Amino acid sequence: MTELLMTTWDGGGTTPPLMSVARALVARGHRLRILADPVLRADVEATGAEFVSWTRAPHRQERNGGDHFVRDWGGDPAEGFARMRDALALGPAAAYAADVREELERRPAAALLTELLLFGPQVAAEAAGIPYVVLNPTVNVVPAPGVPPFGLGLMQQTDEAGRRRDEELGAMMLAAWDEGLPALNAARAEQGLEPLEHVLDQGRTAARVLVMTSRAFDFLGPLPPTVVHVGPRLDDASWAGEWEAPPGEKPLVLVGLSSDYQDQADLLRRIAAALGNLPVRAVLTTGNGIDPASIEAPANVQVVKAAPHGAVLREAALAITHGGHGVTIKSLAAGVPLVCLPMGRDQLDISARVVHAGAGVRLEHTAATAEIAAAAEQVLGEDSYREAAQRIATTITEETATDRAVNEIEAVLTSTLTRDPVTA
Repeated sequence: MTELLMTTWDGGGTTPPLMSVARALVARGHRLRILADPVLRADVEATGAEFVSWTRAPHRQERNGGDHFVRDWGGDPAEGFARMRDALALGPAAAYAADVREELERRPAAALLTELLLFGPQVAAEAAGIPYVVLNPTVNVVPAPGVPPFGLGLMQQTDEAGRRRDEELGAMMLAAWDEGLPALNAARAEQGLEPLEHVLDQGRTAARVLVMTSRAFDFLGPLPPTVVHVGPRLDDASWAGEWEAPPGEKPLVLVGLSSDYQDQADLLRRIAAALGNLPVRAVLTTGNGIDPASIEAPANVQVVKAAPHGAVLREAALAITHGGHGVTIKSLAAGVPLVCLPMGRDQLDISARVVHAGAGVRLEHTAATAEIAAAAEQVLGEDSYREAAQRIATTITEETATDRAVNEIEAVLTSTLTRDPVTA
């Protein structure tokens, strides 16, 4: 039984894939603790892992917009990125690192597993001399030749002009990350580590970066051997509950925006109104941040807080979503095409990959009701979108036949334990 420590935050769609990994590790006989926001206690304990709360580091006690310390939605994408960088990834890196070192001193671990955006735990693991594995619950973010820089929602291009564009914009994104370098280097200094030249150099010390999406979906380019696509995690959230399909034979549409609060109520209302003009049945999930009663919907649209998306998608003909990775990859795994209305975070990049794959269309999140209705009709009416989604579904079935994420983690542990065993 190997002792492991995982760190995460309440990032909405980041939770189910990380909890899926946790559940699999516990099932394999590992002893796992998870440092997380108090609001995630039930999710953690449902995996069989031990919950430990952040103390110095920022954390959420409740699932509502008022308790959200990141607030990276709305406005210009660059402003949202800066808020995420300063409120989560780098600004509080020293606090996250201090909490992790304290927990490791209380009870050592053979390795640390940490969510992509938390740089502080990576610092702590490096300082403690234990390997760490970055769990990337979205498309690949590590820069790669031939792949547009992450964060801008750009389509992949292969001509010389496209390569120059990607180089220039990649340098701009690196500079945007490096605005947080003083905070990261302060955290490293507190932990007795040398400063870095660039923020993204921190990830170079990771034993693995596990990209939890499908290679058939992502933009691919040459990557370091430590960066590995391991296929998606398709588990629904532990709080998804039961669901009963609305009656009838008309095509079923799933509407799923963020499970977290991202000020999406107005968009939900526009989608509901659009579907009211179409010959479909729909189930609209509001997530934790929006009261279902606040969404006025026509009779053919069922509005609920949550539903098991996997079950809904087995019957669905279309998904309308913000382009979050969880609902997008589950839709594609079910062979269901999409209409994407990205609101921020990684959603622009995920929506770009949907369009590139031919598995759906992308609209602005400000799209009018009539535009949303027209896009839904287009995707429902053209077989090419479903055929593209089904091609990706075939690959996902192959990728998820074995648990490559857990296998990669155990490979790191095997390498580590042959040098310096830390077991229960």
